[in-house]
Amino acid sequence: MDENKLNQIMANTSESYYIDPNEYNRFNIKRGLRNRDGSGVLAGFTNVSEVHGYVLSEDEKTAIPGELSYRGYDINDLVLNAGINKKFGFEEVCYLLLLGKLPTKSQLENFHEYLAANRDLPQYFTEDMILKAPSRDIMNKMARSVLTLYSYDDNPDDISIENIMRQSLQLIARMPSIAAYAYSVKKHHFDGKSLILHNPKPHLSIAENLLRMLSPRKEFTELDAEVLDAALMLHAEHGGGNNSAFTCRVLSSSGTDTYSAIAAALGSLKGPKHGGANAQVIHMMDNIMKNIDNWENDDEIYDYLAKIVKKQANDRSGLIYGMGHAIYTLSDPRTNLLKKKAKALSVQKNLEHEFNLYDRIERIAPKVFADVKGDAKDLCANVDFYSGFVYKMLNIPPEMFTPIFAIARIAGWSAHRIEEVKCGGRIIRPAYKSLCKKSAKKYLPIEER
Repeated sequence: MDENKLNQIMANTSESYYIDPNEYNRFNIKRGLRNRDGSGVLAGFTNVSEVHGYVLSEDEKTAIPGELSYRGYDINDLVLNAGINKKFGFEEVCYLLLLGKLPTKSQLENFHEYLAANRDLPQYFTEDMILKAPSRDIMNKMARSVLTLYSYDDNPDDISIENIMRQSLQLIARMPSIAAYAYSVKKHHFDGKSLILHNPKPHLSIAENLLRMLSPRKEFTELDAEVLDAALMLHAEHGGGNNSAFTCRVLSSSGTDTYSAIAAALGSLKGPKHGGANAQVIHMMDNIMKNIDNWENDDEIYDYLAKIVKKQANDRSGLIYGMGHAIYTLSDPRTNLLKKKAKALSVQKNLEHEFNLYDRIERIAPKVFADVKGDAKDLCANVDFYSGFVYKMLNIPPEMFTPIFAIARIAGWSAHRIEEVKCGGRIIRPAYKSLCKKSAKKYLPIEER
């Protein structure tokens, strides 16, 4: 009955939402806020990070090896030094993004202590918000939980920099627990598994606590924690123009509260065109592994990838997930770093054969696109190509892939929010060209329609 009524309501609705694609070119509309050459429309300045994949000279775009820096520090230096010094670097990156400088030893210790003191969720929050209202999707539960934390904050609407900083640090500290608990409850309520909740430990890093809370027996290796920590560092920030960071800035420009801005960013990141891509890579790779007999045969791999691009295999989208990026062309610096971690982890987990398949696909895919599509433009693997494989080796379930991305990216969102509130000064309000004919329709009384 309801479906019939809905069909009646929806009758002839599609024509009301049709826009001729040619109109975009006629009026030079910047679809997706991107120029015709693929570069982004400049909407502001940021000191938080820089994402660099090409140079423009005399209106010509030239590809360069990808570069990513946080507050002027090269991401390679940040990740590699964390590994060399055998320390967990994600917390240091959070400090850098939020405070604008690298901390001294005492400053970092104080930062760790502050996060540790704020890891516990408010009293009864777990029971009332997570246990009593399970969700099939962890990202939705995270967004709802963030909005609800507004009610537990004695000063939620104050947008002074000090107050936003407090709220940001508390969210960074609490989100691992919220995500891990939401997954455990989802697994129990919808999948019929045992309910196991582990409390975070104050002396552990965020990476260690995440692995501990997600493992039924609280088991993980030193290399596991090192690799996850590196993944968190790589996902912590990626410029003000990415969809979720821009979403956070748009809401922040309106003067709204921190919880609303971060919840909106979570909703953006959930989208499969943004943060959900790593799970798509895993689904694709499972399909490839089932349909290729010899993983070491380049010709067989090429032929199956060609079927994918021709929309004859996998999900028939024509996409090789994890290949290509809006800014990076020759290389994604995050991919290079994570690939090294993935290789080391594959050796420990006896999955070198699978890693080598990823490596071959990364090498062969650009040629497939060039041959099948006639598109010889530079194409590189993005960070999503290896991140899902890394999480899989860490025994992290697919439902948690995007939430882990979010746990890391809250640091970047928070830095962009503070920058927008402090420096933006105007509500973000782009224009849309109306195609409605002014006063072209005459109102008819309901009896005459």
